[in-house]
Amino acid sequence: MGAVLALDIGQKRTGLAISDESQIFAFPMETIPSHSLLLEIKRLSAERSLESLVVGMPKNLKNEDTDNTARVNRTIKQLKTAFPNLKIFAVDERFTSKMAQQALIMGGMKKMERQVKENTDKVSATLILQSYLEQKEFQKPLF
Repeated sequence: MGAVLALDIGQKRTGLAISDESQIFAFPMETIPSHSLLLEIKRLSAERSLESLVVGMPKNLKNEDTDNTARVNRTIKQLKTAFPNLKIFAVDERFTSKMAQQALIMGGMKKMERQVKENTDKVSATLILQSYLEQKEFQKPLF
């Protein structure tokens, strides 16, 4: 069994989180520029045994597409082409940014550090990944 890499894809930045190889725990990694996502996944897959990717799917409160949904769907297609051996899953990312901010507050992070959006992005990716890990037996891959 390999690790699962989660992506919280934004227009400018993408938060990354990774699981342990037993796929029980999610750990925040880093936030990278979105334009370098494919290169970063290639680098990570050379260093670690990756089994699948989990992508946060942006939806609004009415479960409709947002401004970012089309961008995420294009990125998913690029990921499938670049990494045909990895399974790709989508997980609802509604409320993850708000939950990430709350987690940072509860963790004692100072206000100035919480305002660094990169911190929220990688915690959001961790929440997306943990949600997937808790429900993975019910998830079906997109590809």
